Amino acid sequence: MEPVIFLVDDDDGSRDAMTRTLERVGYRLRAFASAEEALEKLREGDQVDAIVSDVRMPGMDGYEFLREVRAEYPILPFLLVTAYADVKDAVAALQEGADDYLTKPVKVQELRQRVQLQLERRVLSDENRRLRQRLEKSFGFEGIVGHSTAMEDLLERLRVVAPTRSTVLVVGESGTGKELVANSLHQNSPRARGPFVAINCGAIPGEILESELFGHEKGAFTGAHQRRIGLIERAAGGTLFLDEISELSADLQVKLLRVLEERHIMRVGGATQIAVDFRLVAATNRHLAEWVESGRFRQDLFYRLKVVELSIPPLRKRAGDIPLFVQHFVEYFNEELERDISGVHPAVLAALKRQSWPGNVRELRNLIETMVLFARSGEIGLEDLPAEYRTPTQQSESVEPTTWQPRPMDEIEKEAILRTVAHTGGHRARAADLLEIGLRTLQRKLKEYGEIAPRENGEPENED
Repeated sequence: MEPVIFLVDDDDGSRDAMTRTLERVGYRLRAFASAEEALEKLREGDQVDAIVSDVRMPGMDGYEFLREVRAEYPILPFLLVTAYADVKDAVAALQEGADDYLTKPVKVQELRQRVQLQLERRVLSDENRRLRQRLEKSFGFEGIVGHSTAMEDLLERLRVVAPTRSTVLVVGESGTGKELVANSLHQNSPRARGPFVAINCGAIPGEILESELFGHEKGAFTGAHQRRIGLIERAAGGTLFLDEISELSADLQVKLLRVLEERHIMRVGGATQIAVDFRLVAATNRHLAEWVESGRFRQDLFYRLKVVELSIPPLRKRAGDIPLFVQHFVEYFNEELERDISGVHPAVLAALKRQSWPGNVRELRNLIETMVLFARSGEIGLEDLPAEYRTPTQQSESVEPTTWQPRPMDEIEKEAILRTVAHTGGHRARAADLLEIGLRTLQRKLKEYGEIAPRENGEPENED
């Protein structure tokens, strides 16, 4: 639809000339001889995308008209036009809130360009506002779902620590939403307008990770054809999120500790200390205190990271939050996938509450996306629930005690793997998640035990 321009000028000739000019380039013009008439139509709700108004008019002049418009429509593009090329008039117009200022006789090309510029700015402003609203919805505290006691405690701690500069360690199983918590900390902090820079330390080999974090100078190593700015520098004024911090090599642990103590870095192959300003949020799904005791993680770095610890409970320990997550994800995917699912049948919710959720919230999110996409009706029913989720997998709170006997590690490992596979009803992907090993590793172990089974539908041949 063509943009609608309100053109306000008491001079018939000038008004007609500007109308023809703007109509020729595809705008729809609403021409008015007085500001009062234009303001009335504006308040009645008539569509308008920009206003071009003369300054000197009988009755309500352009400045008064501008003030009235700004009071009610603060972001509507407004251009003032006058026959007097006076610098004071131009300054006054901009001070009153005009977006631009033109003098008569208005040049055709200049009028087109100025109006187009303001319309483009309006579009960008609207897009920016929508993106910020989506960002706040996704990463604001309201994006963290849950009414359980554990989640209420987590939200309370988040609200307290977010405005500070404190280093934060987020602890939780895979899929619980550690990056969401980190991003919420960032978005609700004084650094929200700075960058949020995230990296998974376990996904990149150590020798490459050092260059990713610290950057490198040209010629620092084979293939370093130009200088590279590292993620720590890129996080200037913002937040650096180091996921799976436990996977840092011993050398990188030392270097990160030095950065936290001195707030300086040196690029790989460089000789200059560079000051850095960032907030660190780290995350892990490991018991770091145990890693410290076993010598796999530096104690001094551990205490540097654990200024504030935020623990996210696994989904299986807050089944009461599952209906809230389901509602949240259904609404989200209705919008993303342009669907119109009204809700979820209570029998489906009951089945979901009986699951052990080794993949936690990420697993539930992916399941809801699939069901919203392929739902057979306006309500998600049991027929839409994949078969593997119809059988309860939630572990009992009480475990029957057994007599323990010392055995070789291979036997203990074999028993753990076979019992876990049996617990999941033979669903190897879920068993691998529970064991915290790759699916490929599980497949290899089962083959060694002579327990290999036909591949489940949709399960990849190999997966780490």
